[in-house]
Amino acid sequence: VQLQASGGGLVQAGGSLRLSCAASGLLFTNYALAWFRQAPGKEREFVAAISWNGGNTYYADFVKGRFSISRDNAKNTMYLQMNSLTPEDTAAYYCAAGTLGRVESLYPYWGQGTLVTVSS
Repeated sequence: VQLQASGGGLVQAGGSLRLSCAASGLLFTNYALAWFRQAPGKEREFVAAISWNGGNTYYADFVKGRFSISRDNAKNTMYLQMNSLTPEDTAAYYCAAGTLGRVESLYPYWGQGTLVTVSS
């Protein structure tokens, strides 16, 4: 199983980024998917999750309508559209596959992080 996150980079506050997570080696539609993030010196935290068919989505409170999670099962890819970014969103963003929920332990498969840096 391989999850490959991409799309991170440097952006100014108020800007947008779109993260992608490409999956291989698993039956994509068998899994819920999620994004977590870890800021420097902090624990990893839940960002958003989506069910196998996209019918259910969960978001962390701090997202507050700024982020949108989606998936394209035909392309085995998940996305995170991030708008109105603030410096507090600076973190390594990780994608994960597993059972729908907000807890890390529900996701046995993880990708490497993609770094998002938001400048003020």
